[in-house]
Amino acid sequence: MPALSNPKHERFAQALAKGETADAAYVLAGYEENRGNAARLKANESVERRVAEILEKAATRAEITVASISERLLKIAEKCERTAEANKLGVARQTLMDVAKLNGLIVDKREHTGRNGGPIEYANLTEEEIDARIAALEAGDGEPEPASEA
Repeated sequence: MPALSNPKHERFAQALAKGETADAAYVLAGYEENRGNAARLKANESVERRVAEILEKAATRAEITVASISERLLKIAEKCERTAEANKLGVARQTLMDVAKLNGLIVDKREHTGRNGGPIEYANLTEEEIDARIAALEAGDGEPEPASEA
């Protein structure tokens, strides 16, 4: 069923589907407050059907879960693996990685680097070295070169 031809009726049905009372939905649709008319419009057969349709669509969207996405991705991977073509096997591998990431089995890790591209080691710095780096950053000089060990 498409949207109701009367825009106010459509807004009323959408508000009801969102959980508003008939009285509140009636006002939200643009009508003057009137409990009797709100109840009568709510009982309208076309409005009832439209509310049911909106709720059904919402329930269908809610069914899309991590599990359902994973299931669909696994079907793609299985289909690609059955072909044994190199490019399809690559798709299968990537699809399996997507499933693993989606389910939290793989976490992307990134190494933070300084301006020269090397890793920033903070865990082994003394307080003086940390203070020197902070001062250099505040002064706009960037990361100071690490002190060479003698």
